[in-house]
Amino acid sequence: MTIIWATRGRSWGFKFLRDGGLRDPLPTYDLAFAGTEGDQAVCQRVGTHVALRFPDPLERQDQSGRIIPHDIVLLPPMADDVHSVEDGRRLVWPLLADAFAVVWDQQQPPARASLEALLDRGSPSPDTDAQRGSETGALPTG
Repeated sequence: MTIIWATRGRSWGFKFLRDGGLRDPLPTYDLAFAGTEGDQAVCQRVGTHVALRFPDPLERQDQSGRIIPHDIVLLPPMADDVHSVEDGRRLVWPLLADAFAVVWDQQQPPARASLEALLDRGSPSPDTDAQRGSETGALPTG
């Protein structure tokens, strides 16, 4: 998956859950999201990348009562298909929803290996419960 994904959980702070295969995703993230501070929803193309931000589709909140945001930087070729926040929710969120449902309310952020295992179990099709956020946390099998 060619994305950088930063978010927070109920009790753990903002963290990169996907690094896009980069040794240090922060410079790419900072460049993509430059000028969007405070915006709750973003779809901004910067060169070949797309910065995408949207509030958690299930309105999950951190322990301070703030709705959790999902900041995603799409790298090519995935960036080519996303032109709006709605495109991102429809095309990208289903790839992340089940894994986030499992880890968001854990006390500590997930270890990289455990998150990779969750994400590698497969991508749901757009018409599954995962697109809506999969409240159960169950991952697709098979």
